[in-house]
Amino acid sequence: MKTKPDTSNLKPQPAAHCLQGLCLLSACLMLAGTGCKPAADVNANPDPAGIYTLVSVDGKTVPCGLNHEGATLTVKSGAFTITADGHCSSQITFAVPSRGDMSKEVKASYTRQGSQLTMQWEGAGTTMGSFTANTFTMTNEDMVFAYRK
Repeated sequence: MKTKPDTSNLKPQPAAHCLQGLCLLSACLMLAGTGCKPAADVNANPDPAGIYTLVSVDGKTVPCGLNHEGATLTVKSGAFTITADGHCSSQITFAVPSRGDMSKEVKASYTRQGSQLTMQWEGAGTTMGSFTANTFTMTNEDMVFAYRK
C-alpha cells in the first residue's frame, strides 16, 4: 500500500548542501579534465646511442637480395652502433655468389641536430640519417637502410 509523505515534517535543505554538491562536481570535472590533456612527449629528444639491428634495405626485409652497381648480392645481416661521444659504425654481412659471405665495417663521426645525424665517414663522404626512440634510418649510395634497437 502506498503512503503519501507527510509534508509537515519535511525541512527545507540549507543552501550549503547544494554548494557542497556543486564544489564536489566541479572538483571531479577538474580531475577528469587533467586526464584529457596530451601527455608530454618523453621521446621528443631521445638519446640515439645504442646498437641498432638492420631490418630492411630499400623496403626489403633482411635477409634480402639486391642489385647494387651491377652486382647481385644477398644482404644477410647488419648493425649500426651510435655512441654518445659523436662516433658511429656500420657493419654489414652480405653474400656475393662468386665469393661467398663477406663483412664490411665502416666508421664515422657524426653531428646531431634534433633527430638528424650527419655522418662523415672515414675515407669517404657524408650521409644523413634520422632516428626515433628505437629506429634509425639512413640513405647511403641510393639505398635506404632501416635499423631497429
